[in-house]
Amino acid sequence: MKKAPIVCISNTTWHGAYTKSTVQLMSLLAREREVLFVEYPFTVKDVLMTWLGRQQAPVKRMLGIKPRVQKIETAYGTTVHHLVVPPVLPVDFIPVDAVFEILFRRNARQYRRTVRRAMRQLGFDDAIVVTAYNPFYGLPMIGKLDELLNVYYCYDGIGTRRHGKRIFERDRRFSEAVDAIIASSDFIRQEKLPRNPATYTVKNGVDYATFQPFARQEVRDYGNRPKVGYLGSMDHRFDIDTVEYAIKVLPDFEFEFVGSLRNEAVRDRLEPYPNATFRPPVRPDEVPALMADCEVGIIPYLVNDINRSIYPLKINEYLAVGVPVVMTAFADLPEFDGYAAQTDSPEAFSTALREAIATDSPEQIQARTAFAQKNSWQAKAMEFDQLLTELCQEKAATTTT
Repeated sequence: MKKAPIVCISNTTWHGAYTKSTVQLMSLLAREREVLFVEYPFTVKDVLMTWLGRQQAPVKRMLGIKPRVQKIETAYGTTVHHLVVPPVLPVDFIPVDAVFEILFRRNARQYRRTVRRAMRQLGFDDAIVVTAYNPFYGLPMIGKLDELLNVYYCYDGIGTRRHGKRIFERDRRFSEAVDAIIASSDFIRQEKLPRNPATYTVKNGVDYATFQPFARQEVRDYGNRPKVGYLGSMDHRFDIDTVEYAIKVLPDFEFEFVGSLRNEAVRDRLEPYPNATFRPPVRPDEVPALMADCEVGIIPYLVNDINRSIYPLKINEYLAVGVPVVMTAFADLPEFDGYAAQTDSPEAFSTALREAIATDSPEQIQARTAFAQKNSWQAKAMEFDQLLTELCQEKAATTTT
């Protein structure tokens, strides 16, 4: 029996310099289902910034000069329908709720018309709508796309940095209205359960086939300068104090930071140290070799309420190349006990770095890679797909009784 197609209401772009769980899952779900991925809704400001050469947005597709729906081939050899919606009005900055609501409703109507038109063009009947961390546009879509099922995919905690405090009420209403919620961590699931009893967990994975060829077999001879690596965005989540302490007390260690610098304070504080190096973001296919070139990988996130919800993508990536991991205790991740050191102070973090390197062995390397293999994106996509199938069956049974 043919499986229902998926319309993904995304809160991110498809392309980019870092791995996105939504993109990974949709790429693999496309093996069994047709997928329409609705790109992040760019604004008229993005159009202007692109014309000025300050950013890159698909302006010709936004304006309809080029087809808004295009087929793209994924890294897994599957094909996904990719939709770019017309530019919306930037409204997040508007402080008056009444004015915000009027303008946002205009955005939502335009967004909905564009999605419905694409669905008709593709023959998407009785689709499953998967709204990925986008309650603002997910809420006005409920029941408007003639969907078979509406699922809220939550892969991060809800914060105010982008949408302000309005996000909390939208998230609450959307969580209660959808047929089911799929969370990327146990913490998010526990948060959502009181709002929707049909809440499940599918945790993040790793593109194991891409990382495995770079996996080390033996402990590397690093001479007198072991390398500590961090690959990823350096933003408001980054624990500068803990990392600075480690850089200072471990002058014989090289610390290399690769990725998008979204919090300038990270570089301002750390770059003056002679054993700290910063590199710009790299393509996803360059990440495995860089990770494998480290003696230990770090995940130094601040311990706060919003970071408790994180199930970090990079933890399985480090493990897939056999590298030991040291991180702060920002989230409850018991499944990584024995594979990653979780520390509760700057002193413990620095001590764990020394111990991870001093005690590494071929046996531990093998155990790490085997553990990461069980967490491949292929396995996660199968889990996600099975859950969608069961939810559709349950809803169909409820409707017919």
